[in-house]
Amino acid sequence: MATDKAPRAVQIEARAHGRGGSLLRLMRVHQWVKNLLVFVPLLAAHALLDAAATRAAIVAFLAFSFCASGIYVINDIYDVEADRQHHQKRHRPVAAGEVTIPHAIVLAVVLVAAGGGLAWSVSLRLLRVVGVYVGLSVAYSHVLKEIAIVDVLTLAGLYTLRVLVGGAATGIELSPWLLAFSMFFFISLAIVKRVSELRDVRDSRQEGVSRRSYGPVDLDVLSVIGASAGQMAVLVLALYIQSENVSRLYRHPDVLWLLCVVVFYWLARVWLKLSRGQIDQDPVVYALRDGASYVAGILALLIAYLAAG
Repeated sequence: MATDKAPRAVQIEARAHGRGGSLLRLMRVHQWVKNLLVFVPLLAAHALLDAAATRAAIVAFLAFSFCASGIYVINDIYDVEADRQHHQKRHRPVAAGEVTIPHAIVLAVVLVAAGGGLAWSVSLRLLRVVGVYVGLSVAYSHVLKEIAIVDVLTLAGLYTLRVLVGGAATGIELSPWLLAFSMFFFISLAIVKRVSELRDVRDSRQEGVSRRSYGPVDLDVLSVIGASAGQMAVLVLALYIQSENVSRLYRHPDVLWLLCVVVFYWLARVWLKLSRGQIDQDPVVYALRDGASYVAGILALLIAYLAAG
């Protein structure tokens, strides 16, 4: 009897760990790295040593991350049939049957409720901004992602909302330069994602984006728009360096010109890698696995530190 129970207990424990891993994959916790944008207002305002603002930003990060994970779960439920036909997305927990749809619905509700509660604990303003993100994300999943160009503008807006969340949590007023840079930068990355998806559809003859208003014929024009948006972000950064705000925040503002070089290099490298077929749909996931991206990030922080004096 004892020898019979032991293996059964091990099997139950293994299944529990398997379910836990599936839930974490369903939540896409690795995507939380995107939500570090919440801390950008603190960095831009040189307010990292403000304990109250930093605490508020940490809570905002968690609130946004929970809500974002909830939206990912909702998207997987909504796209389950299409995902099952996709050669990569069929391995997602809901599409693969690792997590049932009722369990996924419960998880989504819990995550969004937890995120909303955390946002409310900071301020009503933060709750409103997070609410806008949730509403816009749902609209994107059901309607906006089917409309050409509107979809990438919406994606860029969702990224920029992360910066707005940081401002709402900390009470830091955001510079129009920062918001303009964010929009152009993230439009470029959103188009990277679309171009990668279209190439995947073309090369594998799958129908992964058949519901969207794009086809392989659009690859060239999308690439031009995306690369141009990236260089517009560099231009906005250059104009910001010459503004009065910079002279008030930085003792050595001329050092910031090196930041333009780093941003230009990273964006150009992303587009070069994309043209070689070395980026698989999500540029953020690619950056997490790319050593040069870490070097570029460290250099950017070092340049900002030296400029601040």
